[in-house]
Amino acid sequence: MDEFLKNNYSLLTYGVELMAAIIGLIVYKKFKNSHAKYFIWFICAIPLIEFIGGYPWHFEDLGLFHLIEGTVFERNYWWFTIFWTMGSALFYSWYLEKVITNKMYSILLRVSRYVFFVISILVIVTNIDEFFIYSSSPIVLGGTVLIILSCFLYFFEILTSDKILDFYRSINFYISATLFIWFLITSTILFFDKYFNDMDWNFVLLQWQVFLISNIFMYSIFTFALLWSKPEKN
Repeated sequence: MDEFLKNNYSLLTYGVELMAAIIGLIVYKKFKNSHAKYFIWFICAIPLIEFIGGYPWHFEDLGLFHLIEGTVFERNYWWFTIFWTMGSALFYSWYLEKVITNKMYSILLRVSRYVFFVISILVIVTNIDEFFIYSSSPIVLGGTVLIILSCFLYFFEILTSDKILDFYRSINFYISATLFIWFLITSTILFFDKYFNDMDWNFVLLQWQVFLISNIFMYSIFTFALLWSKPEKN
């Protein structure tokens, strides 16, 4: 299992991401007049973000790793902090804000998103060296709180409205429920990332296992939701 993960982790991750992106493109016409089109755009961008983020391995495969070895870009934590830890939290909170109809909830999400963004920038600027070495715990925690808040407000709104009658056909319900579970699981292991390094292969492999299973779960649910759900009017 350990050797299998070392050799196939990236391939399996790309596979489930591409599956969701391809299905999104296939059913795009169904959702083009709803907010779900933004979700499809985002999941189509994820494989590209993941591919670029794998640049240390690409350089190594091409025999060019010496070009970044010993520099701040030797590791890719900075990339995923910006484009996933921060980027996904900002996007999904923005997306759910557009889906939510309660104005007070929308304002709360907007303010929370701005606060998270400002605090994240301050954390990066004041800990610039650590930014390139490992995942920033405050940003991971802040992103997780923002996502959970966004999902909670969405759930609360559908529970107190007639949307509850057909929630099982709503793509936004599946997106929210999946994100809620995914971030609760993965943020825990990312939070302790700074206390380990790539010399501790037991932790690295555990991290890969958690993320691989979580990613397969998330993108499989996204794929199902795109196929099963019906569009919601803006």
